Amino acid sequence: MYRDTWAEVDLDCIRTNMRTIRRKLPRAVKMMAVVKADGYGHGAIEAAGAAVQGGADCLGVAYLDEALHLRDAGIKLPILILTPIRPEHVSVAIEHDLMLTVTSSSWMKEMRAYKPEKSFGRLQLHVKCDTGLGRIGLRTRQEWLELAPWLRASDIEVDGFYTHFATAGQEDTSYLQQQAGRFLTMMEWAKQSGLAIGHYHCAGSAAALRFPYLAMDMVRIGAAIYGFYPDKLVPHIRLRPALSLRSRLIQVKKLGKGECVGYDNSYVAEEDQWIGTVPIGYADGWTQSMQGTEMLIGGRRAKVVGKISMDQLMVKLPCWVSEGTQVTLIGSQGGDSLTCKELAGSTGRVSQEVSSSLTSRVERVYIQAEGNQHVWNVNTAKAGLMS
Repeated sequence: MYRDTWAEVDLDCIRTNMRTIRRKLPRAVKMMAVVKADGYGHGAIEAAGAAVQGGADCLGVAYLDEALHLRDAGIKLPILILTPIRPEHVSVAIEHDLMLTVTSSSWMKEMRAYKPEKSFGRLQLHVKCDTGLGRIGLRTRQEWLELAPWLRASDIEVDGFYTHFATAGQEDTSYLQQQAGRFLTMMEWAKQSGLAIGHYHCAGSAAALRFPYLAMDMVRIGAAIYGFYPDKLVPHIRLRPALSLRSRLIQVKKLGKGECVGYDNSYVAEEDQWIGTVPIGYADGWTQSMQGTEMLIGGRRAKVVGKISMDQLMVKLPCWVSEGTQVTLIGSQGGDSLTCKELAGSTGRVSQEVSSSLTSRVERVYIQAEGNQHVWNVNTAKAGLMS
């Protein structure tokens, strides 16, 4: 590792978070660990390994490429792709034993041009219903009636039927209850069709933690396994953030009153002060919206001043600090902590947006039990994931 900026991922936090959530759910409920977006910025392969050790039954990703990345690493666990793939890629999904999301009869019809019935294996599908998020999914009984006949083919297995809540992290649950009611109605459509459906699921992280009665056959746990969850709404549950972000001061200088910092002279010193430069910028995912946020240096908070550059930013130091001093952008230092949640709140984002925005320029260092650190490679990640 040659940079002075790195992210630390505590895999024990992911394992422990999974086990904590597992204990809050009915015993028969399966757990899908969602590792899309490179494991929300934590590393998809590494997060998958820790989640499996914590009790995950299957994995969820957003795109076909993400699923293939896991398969290439030797991961054999069932994987659901949550976004519909292009019909012409159906043979790739079957070859790699991947489950697909379907939302319409038109997709099934187009898919048949690339997969004649009874050709090269069975296709595993999860039907997505739109109960109010307004993103993807069938919405009406007529759409279901048009889709259902396609699902009766001998080479089709309907492993799941699911929806996603829009407001599960909000205190007001009225809209969530509306969505849950709509989904129960849609489930009746499915049951009346006589199709054998493996799993009904509707709860993501927030819903699973707050409303275990909505767990059904399976829950999809994404943000919560990384320690992002509506903690004030579930005070009886404690999950730990898995990611910390560190750097070091590469220059410390005395700025005189009236001198400027940053592009466009975006900060002007109102008094003599110490300024430190930190080697992280918007090309690392630390965007210009982070101007004005704080970092921990020597256990004290220091504010980002001036426009954030592509590779560097500046902070107003509380006092002189030596060059090379460690900077904590996310995590704990000296009895204080900065969380993704705090950063997200000050920039109009959500916690998982902060972590998933960190680019590949920021090397991930993986921490095992007892503080054993290493950079996890693909061969290491394969261990324990072959079943």
